[in-house]
Amino acid sequence: MKQNIPTEPLSDITDGLSRREALKLMGISPIAASVIAGSATTEVHASDAKGKIVILGGGAGGIMAMARLRSSLNHPDITIVAPNEIHLYQPGQVFIAAGEYEPEEIEMSNKDFIPDDVKWIKDEAKSIDPDNNTITLRSEEEIHYDYLIVATGIQYHYENIKGLSVDDIGKNGISSVYLNDLEKGTHDGGELTWKWFNDLKQAAKEGKKPRAIYTQPNTPIKCGGAPQKVLYLSADYLKKEGLSAEFIFATNTPSLFSLKNVAQELQRTQDSYEGMSTKFQHNLIAIDIQAKVATFEHFYQEKGEYDKELDMYDMIDKSDTVDIEYDFIHIVPPMGPVDAVRDSMLGWQKGTAKGWLEVDKETLQHRRYKNVFGIGDICGIPMGKTGGSARHHAPILTANLISEMEGKELREKFDGYTVCPLKPRYGEIIMAEFGYDGPMPSVPFWKDVSVPRSVWWVFDVYMLKPMYQHLMMRGLM
Repeated sequence: MKQNIPTEPLSDITDGLSRREALKLMGISPIAASVIAGSATTEVHASDAKGKIVILGGGAGGIMAMARLRSSLNHPDITIVAPNEIHLYQPGQVFIAAGEYEPEEIEMSNKDFIPDDVKWIKDEAKSIDPDNNTITLRSEEEIHYDYLIVATGIQYHYENIKGLSVDDIGKNGISSVYLNDLEKGTHDGGELTWKWFNDLKQAAKEGKKPRAIYTQPNTPIKCGGAPQKVLYLSADYLKKEGLSAEFIFATNTPSLFSLKNVAQELQRTQDSYEGMSTKFQHNLIAIDIQAKVATFEHFYQEKGEYDKELDMYDMIDKSDTVDIEYDFIHIVPPMGPVDAVRDSMLGWQKGTAKGWLEVDKETLQHRRYKNVFGIGDICGIPMGKTGGSARHHAPILTANLISEMEGKELREKFDGYTVCPLKPRYGEIIMAEFGYDGPMPSVPFWKDVSVPRSVWWVFDVYMLKPMYQHLMMRGLM
């Protein structure tokens, strides 16, 4: 339900440009053309291969895989298992939080993407038995497959933070842009965080200097840059009105970003905001909602004994707990694989990726069950928990699955492409594109992916969602 929250315009970045005019501008822009041209474009000729294909999941990855396979097989036999009729353009949650989108602008219908000749089971997997090619649904119905595509996405675990429940989000200074329930079609996170922006601003207006904490957990997360996007946009929202707060980014990571030049640019961004700092290797483990105290586990190293032969000190891993009082806190929940995958033989059985789908990082084929492939966030590979990665997964998966169906060698390889459109302030984006071997800019004449650019803001706000809806979800990009 839409709430009564402020909706004043936030920026004049487009200099009065209407959305229609902006779309026209981007339609003739070489930037949009470069992004389309830079997409993975593995060509698959229509194949006569036959077999029952089941796709688990109706998010971006599942829909893209379905669309590409349907057009690449002369006799497609595809079943998609997905409970959600509402399809969310999830990157738009941050723009709702920043006041740039209305909540309904990110809502789409899976009916528009799933054609009549694809069987749609509005349920989800309870368990998977890959030894017998069988899936048991929540309804206890069993379905069989010849080939399986796992596109189940990621699962949020707010309950793993002691003292917190989902019902606490939106109250007592707590927000989380991730909050949604796709099956029910609700996506309150963006709207609640926009209200949180304005509550923070009001507290600053009243002469206080509120303390706001922004967390990032010790698990893989969907869109790794989202915690910092909320941090910088809320700080810039206050800065535009001459207001400030104490902003603390508490992250489990040891740096602001994995690419050194991007991390350096983000540090310059932090230095541009009064009262902003980062506490590295701090993982939120508990919260006292009434007292407004967040408890973190802090990991660090201390010098041990000196080794004369190696001419260096032993480093000893240590940890302690740190309590930080706050007025406002934006929480990114711990995340993990969905239960049906985690509890099956399809997940990695050990190691740091335990429970995530055990696929080869290049072919996206399961390492032990050759008739199983993965796409999107569920994949237990070094990179790829972004919509941009799923877009690049789709043609690789399609080509390789058809090769498997035809008994041929799998030749297509995923290069690790992922993208993080970091928003250091309103009107600019750092389009951090990279893969297994380093930076991978879509626009070849912009080799430095750490540079904030206003054109990327216009592209992300005005052009990317139509491209997603009309090209990516149709298997055309």
